[in-house]
Amino acid sequence: MHSLTAPVLPPSPTSAAPADDDLLPGPERAARLRWALPGLVRWPNLAIMLLCLLLVRGPLLLPGQPLGVVLTQRFGLLVLGALLVAAAGYVINDYYDVKIDAINRPDRLVVGRLLTRRRAMLTHLVLSGLGIALAVLAGSGKRQMLVLGLVTASAALLLWGYSARFKRVALVGNASIAALTAALVVLPELQLLTGREAVWLYALAAFLLTMVREIVKDVEDMRGDAQHGCRTLPLVWGVARSKWVAGFFLLGLGALVLGAGGQLLAWHHYRLGAWLLALVALPLLALARQLARADRRRHFRQLSAWCKGIMLAGVLSMLLA
Repeated sequence: MHSLTAPVLPPSPTSAAPADDDLLPGPERAARLRWALPGLVRWPNLAIMLLCLLLVRGPLLLPGQPLGVVLTQRFGLLVLGALLVAAAGYVINDYYDVKIDAINRPDRLVVGRLLTRRRAMLTHLVLSGLGIALAVLAGSGKRQMLVLGLVTASAALLLWGYSARFKRVALVGNASIAALTAALVVLPELQLLTGREAVWLYALAAFLLTMVREIVKDVEDMRGDAQHGCRTLPLVWGVARSKWVAGFFLLGLGALVLGAGGQLLAWHHYRLGAWLLALVALPLLALARQLARADRRRHFRQLSAWCKGIMLAGVLSMLLA
């Protein structure tokens, strides 16, 4: 594989993206679809979202409270609503990315091969509608119902806009996903209104790290994006400049984590401070070093996985908050 040194990679011969009439035969399709559905809705990502919501609600916002106070029915509705909207976002993303995924991820293609595009759109609409309705019901008063409903509906619309248009525009798509990730972190606070500032710092950290990961993923997916007219950051500015942009967000995140960790140690919160410095700040330093050296697609795939690991370490740090 050649180094990523040009803004646009040369096209290579690929098969046409599957249309609905390229679906596998009925019995075989149904059997494979059952196995493919968890991948379609990105179940590992949904699991991390669930863990994040639980840890924000419990250790971060309601520390020391019994499970009966933390795991309420309304919180369950909020969690289910958020996960349904997220799952709908993954489905609509694959709906619009059939041709690109046929190049970038042909082995993981579901929409157009196992699921018709019409049914994928219907699935997206149903999941989004149910998610918004559940989020509204999660509010304990008219104001909270309105806020949670508006935030969830905005997230559903932004996910649709991202899939249809924004992801093909340099930085706009990256910022969209980063904003949605930050919104997930503050969602339990919007329900409880505790006024705790730490949740907003975690949301900012989630935004910055997601920006880094999304730029890295754009570099990884350059070939398919280039062949279908996308204007992602590495295609507009080139790989080298895109790495500098990712480094800018990485620098901001590093400063935030180091500042928070140092302050926690000064306040004698040794466990959380040490966790942030050892399991978040040091891996960020290693990530920066790898980012500077990366010049092949497999390097950027590894960087993307590294970002996920750092995000998981950040989420788990809430247990010590």
